[in-house]
Amino acid sequence: MTAPRAAALYTSAVLAAATGLAAWPWNDALPLRGEARSRTCGSALTIGLDCDAAGQITAIGVRTHACAIGQAAAQVFASAAIGRDRAAIADGRAQIGAWLAGQGTTPDWPGIAVIAAARDHPSRHGAIVLAWDAALGALAG
Repeated sequence: MTAPRAAALYTSAVLAAATGLAAWPWNDALPLRGEARSRTCGSALTIGLDCDAAGQITAIGVRTHACAIGQAAAQVFASAAIGRDRAAIADGRAQIGAWLAGQGTTPDWPGIAVIAAARDHPSRHGAIVLAWDAALGALAG
């Protein structure tokens, strides 16, 4: 039973998204930093951000030690975060949290469908929200 569930979870789309995270390499020059760690699986992510004068994200760099789901979710985050401010990130995080808890509709975040199968795997929920949590930490100060 475990093998079929794992196969359905780690689809070629998830693996492609995970490798797509390479488009946002770590950059020591980014001034805002945040970190997050999943208590359920131990996945960790550090994010570097830069913002314009209006508080909108203009640059992203990601360093991750996460499963393919965490990496794919980080790619989903990064691919749509440019131009968003802290309020938009917080709103996206709230929508994802409700969705993972079975209390909301599909979040209004581009690309989230690639990790939709992970919703049925609570042990992966912490990895899914890493990028949003780290970004909120980076934007807090």
